Amino acid sequence: MKKLMIAIIACAALASCSKDLKEEPKSVAEEQFYNTAAEVETAVNAIFGPLRNESCMGGLYPAQLETYGEYIYGRGSYQPLNEYAGLDNTNITRSGQIWDLFYRAVRNANLVILNAPNGNAISEADIKKYVAEARFMRAFTYFHLVRNWGALPLRTESNMEEANLARSPEAAVYQLIKDDLQQAATDLPDAAAIAGRPTKWAARALLADVHITLNENTEAMTRADEVIASGKYALVPVATAAEFDKIYGADVVTSPEEIFYLKFSRSGSSQGWQMVMFAHHPGAKYHGAGGFYAHYTDTVQNSVIKNWDPADLRKPFNLYSYNIGLGATSVLFRKFKDPVAATQLSAGNDYPLYKYSDVLLLYAEAACKANSGPTALAVERLNMVRRRAYGLNPLVADAGDYKLADYDAAGFLNLVVKERGYETVYEAKRWLELKRMGIAKTVVQQVKGKTVADKHLLWPVPLSEMNYNKALDPVKDQNPGY
Repeated sequence: MKKLMIAIIACAALASCSKDLKEEPKSVAEEQFYNTAAEVETAVNAIFGPLRNESCMGGLYPAQLETYGEYIYGRGSYQPLNEYAGLDNTNITRSGQIWDLFYRAVRNANLVILNAPNGNAISEADIKKYVAEARFMRAFTYFHLVRNWGALPLRTESNMEEANLARSPEAAVYQLIKDDLQQAATDLPDAAAIAGRPTKWAARALLADVHITLNENTEAMTRADEVIASGKYALVPVATAAEFDKIYGADVVTSPEEIFYLKFSRSGSSQGWQMVMFAHHPGAKYHGAGGFYAHYTDTVQNSVIKNWDPADLRKPFNLYSYNIGLGATSVLFRKFKDPVAATQLSAGNDYPLYKYSDVLLLYAEAACKANSGPTALAVERLNMVRRRAYGLNPLVADAGDYKLADYDAAGFLNLVVKERGYETVYEAKRWLELKRMGIAKTVVQQVKGKTVADKHLLWPVPLSEMNYNKALDPVKDQNPGY
């Protein structure tokens, strides 16, 4: 199933590129290509291609975001990001590539939303399903765009041919995201036909994340609770650190924990997740093609790592000692590894964007905020994640559980931040979490001793947009500090 999904996406991505190159065939495709369910599905698959590209979520995007986390340090071209003073020229170029690929995914989603309803040999049920999937993917893409760039040119199916669009305020972008996800949560299927397809539960999980980002905590709690109460997902039990590979391993097709992942595969020479290369030193043999070891940390200098309980199985699973020329206390990250990957782009690990533990932790945070303090259910769902981390049954109370009576609102939220940090190591989620909670500057200062400049909180609008979008002023419409 995993390989089939990747093969379909690869073919669709090539079709999308050919449409970009030839204007007349593009017109023919719009009129004649969206008629059958198979044709529309191919068009939907084309949305994934730009996102999975190694210059986007396949590599550069998570690598750049991961560098900002307080528990991690960048090396080589990623080292300047640890100064938190904004992007240097190399990383400005990278962020521009990410922007372009995100917008290509938006364009491909808009084409489906616009054209699928006009198909002449496709059922209404299939139209509804595929348009919902395109709306989900458009919302997903805009959610990543708005958190990294702020106000955006808001391109939809109704204006996608207009080259010159002003930046819409963040509120307008978030409204489109919520509208798309509400429709997707209704029209998407209950279960994915194949691993990697979004479902109505994935839409609810993403919607919960959007709501909590907007401080709409009651709504976030409700949406997260719907996912949990569906009974569709469960924490994968582990008894040893190595058993976390049942969740993150390169050979895993899917698991009870998967809500929405970007799927990758060893099949072919360019279907794998390049992000795995960023983690490893070639001498460690955790990636068959070597490794960039672009990220590292330290067991003494970094307080997050130093204070991580060694009895927590996530610690030995995630970290391994390797002297990269900085001393014996340096460590690298092995959550994602594929020793038999033949090339940089053939690691079989998937990008776990929303997994069950994410939703449990999101619920715990949202419930605490919505109720001005932790609730018994919020504490229980946090404890479920903690128990699994220590090799215990997630559903059975333990003497080491956190107790409701021990925490006020601030104390409990600090606990959630700590647990989520350990749970999502090397998943490129930490920086966006710290930003939305308004604690990025404080946490980075406490752990790394660095002052986060205001300009570092957003990326610059790239020249590719400024040069060709005449509705943008290169000075007035650029993000501050660039």
